Amino acid sequence: MSRGGPAIAWWRGKIGRFRGHLRSTVRPEEREELAGWLTPAQLALFEAMPVADRRHGLDVVAALRTAGHGNDRELLLAGLLHDAGKGPRVRLWHRVAWSLTERYGAWIAASARRLPGGREGLERLAHHADRSAELARAAGASERTAALIRHRAAPQDGPALEALRLADEGS
Repeated sequence: MSRGGPAIAWWRGKIGRFRGHLRSTVRPEEREELAGWLTPAQLALFEAMPVADRRHGLDVVAALRTAGHGNDRELLLAGLLHDAGKGPRVRLWHRVAWSLTERYGAWIAASARRLPGGREGLERLAHHADRSAELARAAGASERTAALIRHRAAPQDGPALEALRLADEGS
């Protein structure tokens, strides 16, 4: 347990992610590397994602490679595109409200839904896994990749799903 207990550790993690979200960038060499293994449609889907989601996807891919999954192209693609369904309408405040709801209860989401754009943003977050899987399939990803994206939050199918879940939570 970290100094200060689990609540402090949770807040430290969330503050770190908040800062990371604000500072997110994708370097040109990272984009060039992706162009070597993505189809044009998959690269276009990646580039349509908000920069923070692109950075997160790249970090998930790096974590998967570090964990020994570098040869599983379908898993890497799932890691890269698993948040594509959030889109630009999911703002930082929606993400904060979502995290606070998970930690402190549904009353936060109920309050956030009353704000302009709140309902739409939270609905997108709630259903982004299915939407991300649909977008990935439309961009030419395999059914396995789509299934990994769709079920990331509740692993049902072996080590690849667990690896994706762990890489996502750690990035």
